[in-house]
Amino acid sequence: MVIEFNSVKIEGTFCKISPSLVKVEAVLKGTTEIDCCRCGITEIKEVDEELNLLLSDGIYKGNEEEYLVIEVENSLIDFDEIINSELNSIKSDYHICKECIKYGDNFEKEF
Repeated sequence: MVIEFNSVKIEGTFCKISPSLVKVEAVLKGTTEIDCCRCGITEIKEVDEELNLLLSDGIYKGNEEEYLVIEVENSLIDFDEIINSELNSIKSDYHICKECIKYGDNFEKEF
């Protein structure tokens, strides 16, 4: 399976485990814009993230630590939303641009 959204794509396997559970093992690849936490400048970041997902039709009642569980409604899987969610997670990470890295770690961080 290959699904593209903007400048990234998910490529991997999609396997039905049970009537209400699907396992997705894939890689998220491409580029995305990310803002520097120090100066706010936008840079392009290469994305190469491994995704291990369990998609559950309804509430998931298992105990899975190795996979990120995503609950879907009415058996409708929106891969665009999954990609967007993963990109937003990457964008929310702490990132310092190439210019600010020259100044070292001489500033206050907020977590």
